[in-house]
Amino acid sequence: MDTTKRRFLNSIGAITAGAALIPVAGTVAAGPIIRNNQLPERKGQSGKRYAMVIDLRKCVGCQACTVGCSIENQAPIGQFRTTVKQYEVTLEDGSTATQTVKAFTLPRLCNHCDNPPCVKVCPVQATFQREDGVVMVDNQRCVACAYCVQACPYDARFINEDTLTADKCTFCAHRLEAGLLPACVETCVGGARIIGDLNNPNSEISRIMAENQDDLKVLKPEAGTNPHVFYIGMDERFTSQIDGQPAIYDPQGAHA
Repeated sequence: MDTTKRRFLNSIGAITAGAALIPVAGTVAAGPIIRNNQLPERKGQSGKRYAMVIDLRKCVGCQACTVGCSIENQAPIGQFRTTVKQYEVTLEDGSTATQTVKAFTLPRLCNHCDNPPCVKVCPVQATFQREDGVVMVDNQRCVACAYCVQACPYDARFINEDTLTADKCTFCAHRLEAGLLPACVETCVGGARIIGDLNNPNSEISRIMAENQDDLKVLKPEAGTNPHVFYIGMDERFTSQIDGQPAIYDPQGAHA
């Protein structure tokens, strides 16, 4: 083999090896890489405001959403961006002085709040909110200080054991941008999860929220975060009783 041909083949090998280090658009990794110096990625989809409605009357607790999310986003084993928690609720009957224990299933995920405390406490601006309401983590900047994990009142964040950066539900923003549904919505066998644009009065989520206006609840309304995950079929007495308390207190958050 002559010297010129050998140099050419060696250069191909070098390019191929280097290409493995370059993120490819559309590839699903443990979490989408968001670079802060690229305005479109921080901007999101202008004019939209994404939210999710979860109809507890349709949730069967099958965890298909949990599995679908884990496959799509490749979170480490034992760590989850979304899951369905199982609770036991004790109901007291005052007339007979008896107690009844009932099972209650509650899908949990990042609430993509309008007033997200996680954004406020991040010392390096790695956690940010796009114009379409989706709260993201730039794992190029994240230093894993876990301030955002401690600030979240919904127990919706964790430090990814593989990337050693903060991780959470992103509403599968990479799928939304491609015109697809989030993995949890697509895999929900009961059709309990609905996502859409609240700024579009003709969207499915706007219609469902209008039809169930009197039955919509959010978790921990007293936290003042204005969460954008809404539940249908939840007892109001339960909204503030779920686990997850912020370790970092924002004195202004509850009044924002």
